[in-house]
Amino acid sequence: MNTPNEQNHDKNSGKLLRPGKVMGRGPGGHMMEIGPVEKPIDFKGTLRKLVAYLHPYKLTILIVMVLAVGSTIFAIVGPKILGNATTTLFDGLMNQLAGSGNVDFATIGRILLTALVLYLLSAALSYIQGWLMTDVAMQVTYQLRKELMEKINRMPFRYFDGTTYGEVLSRLTNDVDMINRTLNQSLTQVTTSAVTVVGILVMMLTISWQMTLIAVVIVPFSFLIMMVIIKASQKYFTQRQDYLGHVNGHVEEMFGGHVVVKAFNGENKSIEKFDRYNNTLYGAAWRSQFLSGIMRPLMRLIGNLGYVAVVILGGWLAIRNLITIGDIQAFIQYMRSFTQPITQLANISNILQQTVAAAERVFYFIEEKEETPDPAQPVKLEKVEGRVDFQSVYFGYLPDKMVIKGFTAHINPGQKIAIVGPTGAGKTTLVKLLMRFYDVNRGAILVEGHNVKEFARADLRGLFGMVLQDTWLFNGTIMENIRYGRLDATDDEVIAAAQAAHADHFIRALPDGFQFVVNEEVTNISQGQKQLLTIARAILADPPMLILDEATSSVDTHTELLIQSAMDKLMHGRTSFVIAHRLSTVRNADLILVVLDGNIVEQGNHAELLARGGFYAELYNSQFEQAQMPEVPTMSQPARRPV
Repeated sequence: MNTPNEQNHDKNSGKLLRPGKVMGRGPGGHMMEIGPVEKPIDFKGTLRKLVAYLHPYKLTILIVMVLAVGSTIFAIVGPKILGNATTTLFDGLMNQLAGSGNVDFATIGRILLTALVLYLLSAALSYIQGWLMTDVAMQVTYQLRKELMEKINRMPFRYFDGTTYGEVLSRLTNDVDMINRTLNQSLTQVTTSAVTVVGILVMMLTISWQMTLIAVVIVPFSFLIMMVIIKASQKYFTQRQDYLGHVNGHVEEMFGGHVVVKAFNGENKSIEKFDRYNNTLYGAAWRSQFLSGIMRPLMRLIGNLGYVAVVILGGWLAIRNLITIGDIQAFIQYMRSFTQPITQLANISNILQQTVAAAERVFYFIEEKEETPDPAQPVKLEKVEGRVDFQSVYFGYLPDKMVIKGFTAHINPGQKIAIVGPTGAGKTTLVKLLMRFYDVNRGAILVEGHNVKEFARADLRGLFGMVLQDTWLFNGTIMENIRYGRLDATDDEVIAAAQAAHADHFIRALPDGFQFVVNEEVTNISQGQKQLLTIARAILADPPMLILDEATSSVDTHTELLIQSAMDKLMHGRTSFVIAHRLSTVRNADLILVVLDGNIVEQGNHAELLARGGFYAELYNSQFEQAQMPEVPTMSQPARRPV
């Protein structure tokens, strides 16, 4: 079964398939990559989408094209004028040798000055059109990056379950940069090269139609070779761009989890996977670069053959006084320049293929299915008491495998609800559904009597403060990280929140206190300190309801007691959901929901559940017995004898 991001276009829809990978189920039902599959892209459709982004700048692009044409025309006329200077010099030398005159240096000077002015005008127009086109390219790529970033925030969590962060990052960086380079450099070259070919052809015809015929004959051969190479190289350019994303994604994952990789001796497996991606990337890159690389020497070879033929014919025509020496010089210059724009067009065609492959990946992501839109008239609560209802909730990350099965519960305002159960029972999944990170398959979740789907997501999530087991901090000061809970909070409020979370003592011990900068990898503070900061962030947010998912899992016992005291004060009068594995932390909960296999098997307070002697009592007693288990002697430590 394909993951959402890897689903391909329907073969019957008229759209071509994109390059990608096929995802399947491995042992245990986990998603795994089966292998790469070569698929053609919708070249014309992607190109039309890219052109649509240029539409707002059509006037600027028109001006750029006019400037490019003017610059090219001035550059094309130059050799013809220089040829006149050569003819004047040659005639003057011949007259001087015959004793009938001298070289007209004044005329030669005027001709050279005219040529200099033309070349300067050509350079000035080229500079202006380059400056304008750079602005257009940056505006388009800015818009693409903006849309990609906004799209990321609208994507459902399901998408990222099957897509690495590196894959998404590659679209924001590599693919958009490729589009930027093409728009900035290659777009005007297309116009310049086309005008150069036509202009040089006209100028050559004014000199000699016979020599022009030789020059024109080589063009079909050049284009034939170009098209053959383009057809052969297209699939490799596509594969190269796709596997560049795979390599980036793998490297990003390995760097992000390098401690885990080393701790579990996963270096060899990581290297094997990297080598597999890198070898495929190497093969695709080598073939694409080789095919594009041989195009230029082949085009140069054909051009040189035509150049030799033109020189021979030009010499014969000069001997017969049909053309002048200056015309031969000008034609030779035109002949050299005639193959250059064709070569440029060939190179641009290769770049265009890479760009379309990159743009296809960008547009494919932009067109991915988004979260269900917020309702047109979302519910706005004037007062939040904290009433929550789960009504026969069914949910599965995969349609054929339900994780939550008919979950039903009623939560009264101000209650402290503990959700306990074995690993994989669905405890954290319930929280994700409550925050509407995922939508239920069947049933409903109500907040204050309203279905969560009736709220705007931002409003719904604003009702809850969260402290997760997986802490999240960003590169910035500790003050900024805590203030993320409420961006308009004052420094005094931030400090007060840190004190309430018992984080103040370690913060002030850091070199710069609250201005201490957390590095990008968040490795310059401990896991327990990170947990304290996220708790301080939740305290600062001061939400109507709280969600604590193993909030004290990374702190020592003493700190846990302090935090528990602070949490009890914070949770007073608020509806709170506490997910815990250590049952000793939830004994004072108003209601304990015991979850097993996605459903509630028991509910009640601590004393009631113990008295019932059911699954909760079994879990609690097993943890208590484990905590009281005597020390096991080792080889270096003999068992203690009873006194």
